[in-house]
Amino acid sequence: MKPQTSAFPADQPESPVCSYTEWDPLEEVIVGIVDDASFPGWHMALPPVLPGNQHETFRRNAGKPFPPEQVAAARAELEEFVHILEGEGVTVRRPDPIPQRTPYTTLDWTSTGMYAAMPRDAILVVGDDIIECPMAWRSRYYENLAYRPLLKEYFRGGAKWTAGPKPELTDAQFDQDWTDPGEDGPQRLVVTEFEPTFDAADFTRCGRDIIAQKSNVTNDFGIEWLRRHLGDEYRIHVFEFKDSHPMHIDATLVPMAPGKLLIHPERVPEVPELFKGWDVMAAPEPVIPDAHPLYMTSKWINMNILMLDEQRVIVERQDEPMISAMKKFGFTPIPCNFRNFNSFGGSFHCATVDVRRRGTLQSYF
Repeated sequence: MKPQTSAFPADQPESPVCSYTEWDPLEEVIVGIVDDASFPGWHMALPPVLPGNQHETFRRNAGKPFPPEQVAAARAELEEFVHILEGEGVTVRRPDPIPQRTPYTTLDWTSTGMYAAMPRDAILVVGDDIIECPMAWRSRYYENLAYRPLLKEYFRGGAKWTAGPKPELTDAQFDQDWTDPGEDGPQRLVVTEFEPTFDAADFTRCGRDIIAQKSNVTNDFGIEWLRRHLGDEYRIHVFEFKDSHPMHIDATLVPMAPGKLLIHPERVPEVPELFKGWDVMAAPEPVIPDAHPLYMTSKWINMNILMLDEQRVIVERQDEPMISAMKKFGFTPIPCNFRNFNSFGGSFHCATVDVRRRGTLQSYF
């Protein structure tokens, strides 16, 4: 009998996935898509993080497509973004479109999807490990399927591929008595500790040190799962900011390079002691007009920049105060139109997940 041969040889090549920080030189990145972008099925997980003036819009349009002219405008900006990245020498990969308005059902609930626009939420890269996140929104339950062809390719190429525990997302996962604490009230999170959930965007990577926050999608259970999964090579630091409706850390506290930190001037009234000795810049006041629709975020999405290395940074083309601030802070801003994409709840950092950055695992503190 002949021994079976494996499609996966024992001597794997160097992993195509490797990223330890937010600032090492970017070589390959996944950029999201807005194909079939739809209002998520209405659920109690949404009010804790949606702008107050959008609640009725989301209730009324649950499961329906976003306005086609806004989707088209966001798609055009994504193509501009891809063109800029490729011009800067970065390999760009895209997810596959999947149906977003086809209802799906578990043992306990039924929902429709939303989009595959924000890979930063769904996938966390730590070193050569690419991790599918157990996200807390029912509308994002199958979102990772859009990335599966890429994940399989990376795994075959030698990467580690991990998936967090698939959550049930039953009613027990959500605080059924949740009430809005108001803008100045104490944090009251809608997710319980029933099972681990987290979005990758609630973590920011600084080599051996990973900064995290609990939020309306990330609980202690999820943070502890990740801590044990990563092991002793990494240290996860959990901070609470002055944010009564937290969801995602990358418009609150943004490490840009060793010793350089961008902060939200209101949410971070006191810089964590961990960053003692770092140069700190408060983000300038955003200039997005009041009339511009922002379905799922505040104007401070202007902080959601993407570092190409320790010098080059992608910023929104119309945000002149941020462009000027970046130059004064010692960086080289690369402008890109992205305001229409901002409407869908993210910017350059949200719209990407860095697959490979050229660097090694180091300590920066």
